[in-house]
Amino acid sequence: MAPSTTSQRNVVFVDGIRTPFGKAGPKGMYAETRADDLVVKTIRELLRRNPQLDPARIDEVAIAATTQTGDQGLTIGRTAGILAGLPETVPGFAIDRMCAGAMTSVTTTASGIGFGQYDVVIAGGVEHMGHHPMGEGADPNPRFLADRLVDPSALVMGNTAENLHDRFPSITKDRTDAYAVASQNKYDAAKKAGFIADTLVPVATRSAAGWGLATEDEPPRPGTTIEDLAKLKTPFRPAGRITAGNAAGLNDGATAAILAGEDTAHELGLPIGMRMVGFAFQGVDPAVMGIGPVPATEKLLARTGLKIEDIGLFEINEAFAVQVLAFLEHYGIADDDPRVNQWGGAIACGHPLASSGVRLMTQLSRQFAQRPDVRYGLTTMCIGLGMGGTVIWENPIFDGAK
Repeated sequence: MAPSTTSQRNVVFVDGIRTPFGKAGPKGMYAETRADDLVVKTIRELLRRNPQLDPARIDEVAIAATTQTGDQGLTIGRTAGILAGLPETVPGFAIDRMCAGAMTSVTTTASGIGFGQYDVVIAGGVEHMGHHPMGEGADPNPRFLADRLVDPSALVMGNTAENLHDRFPSITKDRTDAYAVASQNKYDAAKKAGFIADTLVPVATRSAAGWGLATEDEPPRPGTTIEDLAKLKTPFRPAGRITAGNAAGLNDGATAAILAGEDTAHELGLPIGMRMVGFAFQGVDPAVMGIGPVPATEKLLARTGLKIEDIGLFEINEAFAVQVLAFLEHYGIADDDPRVNQWGGAIACGHPLASSGVRLMTQLSRQFAQRPDVRYGLTTMCIGLGMGGTVIWENPIFDGAK
């Protein structure tokens, strides 16, 4: 007897949440908080917000971390699920694609849903850069450099951003500083409007001063001016262009989302925040890893038959301002286009590496709810060692208005 087959079905983003993002280091608000406990907090909050979901119906927990050791190790998808109180029957695993870890958690489990092997999953990511600095414990093979497989600058993300400036001389430091100021301002406006709070779960924290409660992102600097940024040092190159002001910082935080088959979401009465159209990852020269979102997006547009003009909302991870501007310049999109990062981005709120992909998705789903006139949105990010990842989503409440 031949095995039965399952036709592809729609994958939907049900809900997403994140912890407030903190500053990495001994003075950061999560200095004495475990990374796995941050993940637990997001999983529990998703279940609290969606009580119609029986935890036993969860088929998988996929959690990403770039540095998988210590409190981010031990197959964190499984351990976080147990710690969060999920039934022991719910499996889990860990995943790594550096900055696109959470994005890959989503696309990997979404593939299982589309193929009919999962009904409901939790996917997300965590990075506690205070406990685990980028590259901690890594031992790059010496042949990378000895055999000239990559340029030495490829191993330092700030250097790759300086290289991208070299490739795009029209993207000046003044432009990146102006973009960074705009990110801070947009984030501050979104926060004051109450849009950011809806995406956060408060986290109890502990420090030498006692117990506290993290309710807001720690990195933002409202009121930042271009004049302020012009005074900052360029640590990656003398008289360079990358500074702490036009790049994301070193951060701690976690994200998680519920994904489901659209039929299962209807069956269980789960909300549908957005519908996945497709995804693509693409490799590029590691020395200019920031260009990765461009070929990844080109690849996905070709697969889906869509055009960049069809995209009504963009959520682009702001690892560096130059990387976002290179994407916009490629597509002829203005630096201040209102479709792009409406609520600011990682330059303001932070970028805890493997967690950020789900932050982009969570914000896009909330923006879709405010914009029934927009049909398609895009989440994209550059990835260390020379990659880019893009996911296109469809607004379930699109009403066809123009």
